[in-house]
Amino acid sequence: MGHAIHGTCRPTLGVMSAHGGGKAILAAFLANMGIAVAKLIGWLLSGSASMLAEAVHSIADSSNQVLLFVGGKRAKRQADLSHPFGYGRERYVYAFVVGIILFSVGGLFSIYEAIDKFRHPHELSEKWWWLPIVILSVAIVLEAFSLRTAIKEANGIRDQKQSWWQFIRRSRSPELPVLLLEDTAALLGLVFALTGVTASVITGDPVYDAAGTLAIGVLLVVVAVVVGIEMKSLLVGEGATKVQLTEIIHAIESGEDAPKVIHLKTLYVGPEELMVAAKIGLPVEKPLGVVARDINEIELRIREHVPEARIIYLEPDVYRDSSGEKPTTAAFVFPSSD
Repeated sequence: MGHAIHGTCRPTLGVMSAHGGGKAILAAFLANMGIAVAKLIGWLLSGSASMLAEAVHSIADSSNQVLLFVGGKRAKRQADLSHPFGYGRERYVYAFVVGIILFSVGGLFSIYEAIDKFRHPHELSEKWWWLPIVILSVAIVLEAFSLRTAIKEANGIRDQKQSWWQFIRRSRSPELPVLLLEDTAALLGLVFALTGVTASVITGDPVYDAAGTLAIGVLLVVVAVVVGIEMKSLLVGEGATKVQLTEIIHAIESGEDAPKVIHLKTLYVGPEELMVAAKIGLPVEKPLGVVARDINEIELRIREHVPEARIIYLEPDVYRDSSGEKPTTAAFVFPSSD
């Protein structure tokens, strides 16, 4: 059976919205760059393995913020013939690369450094033993400020009924969840490093410094795996949330003559760009002109309920009730509205 397919697409594909967390990215980048320089100086003067691991961690985080920014910029490119739905998914690609960098540069290097220090321990510098403690304490304050900025931006779009873990799992915008995970890991890593260095200073045993380094490495690997899993799911393609699906169905079926949803599929073609494709059942006696008008009204209702639905394709079909009566020939052909 052939049907007319009606679809609309708004010309805003691939645009990085405020959900991309621009302020949070900038705050995290500035904090990480300053902290990285301070940590490198602390490592050079004190010889602390935890300081080196944290310095590499901060450098990796700074690189990640650059990648997220670049991904957001590239996602703004307009749709073309080769990419008719735009470049919004580039944000997912760059966020996935962030996970790889966290795993390889941050996590594995820290674990390697920790194992080396366990095998070849050396005490902290007698002259500069206090410097790592000062730097890590200041870094904790700066990192807490960066995390606070990310939380503030995330609260602007997070459903207050959602837990933070649910927000990270269900968010279709990659930047803020990645930054939340990064900043939380950075703060915990600083606490691990400060604990290890302080214990080494008090006891004179460098093994605690190595243990802090190992804890940082394991933490980064865990965060990298979580980021990778979430971004892989978004790259493969995720549909609307349960709440959004309910809203879309309600928007379709709440109109005049109560159109029925026969089947419905959705796909995020970008972080804030949802494609909706549905077959809807309409009364057999409706002329083509009225069907087209009804579809336009349905599209407006869908966008009112779910603003992310920027691409909508609706295929009209004949609604068959449960009586099982066979439709007439007219049911398969839309008459002209003339």
